[in-house]
Amino acid sequence: MRIGVAGVTGRLGRLCVEEIAARGLVFGGGLSRRPDGARGMTDDAAVLAAQCDVVIDVSHADTVIHHAGIFADTGCGWVLGTTGLDDDAEMAVVAASRRIAVLQAANFAPGVNMLLDLARRLGATLPGGDYDAEILEMHHRQKVDAPSGTALAIGAAVAEGRGVLLADVKRTNPTGIRADGDIGFASLRGGQVVGEHSLIFTSGTEQITLSHRVFDRRVFAQGAVRGARWLAGREAGLYGMRDALEA
Repeated sequence: MRIGVAGVTGRLGRLCVEEIAARGLVFGGGLSRRPDGARGMTDDAAVLAAQCDVVIDVSHADTVIHHAGIFADTGCGWVLGTTGLDDDAEMAVVAASRRIAVLQAANFAPGVNMLLDLARRLGATLPGGDYDAEILEMHHRQKVDAPSGTALAIGAAVAEGRGVLLADVKRTNPTGIRADGDIGFASLRGGQVVGEHSLIFTSGTEQITLSHRVFDRRVFAQGAVRGARWLAGREAGLYGMRDALEA
């Protein structure tokens, strides 16, 4: 089994390479803007896909549409951890999943994916008319997108539990009167915080808070490699990290 890494020179990409080796798997090569044949790095996604069974993609949102077409044409499995996708990119992911196995996750950490399950269950149990749902996240100062992909995934899980679409109840503007059923988001950026997320349900009589904090981003690499191992050989379809964790 050969696992490639798109975004191989980034912090998470480098950790993925280390985790592939630590598990006795074969590093099939990396995708980088600065190719280096001696280190197995190319700047051509088609070349990488042709020599890999699965590619872990932790590159950039701008590359997703391009990668979707290439990986689908090559038949290479795709573990996608890139967030901040626009509608066109999301549609490209869905289109690719009709031809190849795609595992898309806003966050590869097992704890976050368990939090998503709890968020869904609490959303179903605590109605929006009685419990206000707010999501607070903090990341390092270099992070560009806000709210984070993980925060949006948590919000989507709450919305799913309540039987609504997140787009219809998403609240990112802190001003104005809060409507019943809104799911609010607040983003903080500073220092080198790896990632912190809190889901807060508040009624007139009680408050429930679920929190997750990452101390070492290696947990993302471990989850990504676990997802890649699970995805290899799967039929075409769009899968989530929950599928890999439950196997």
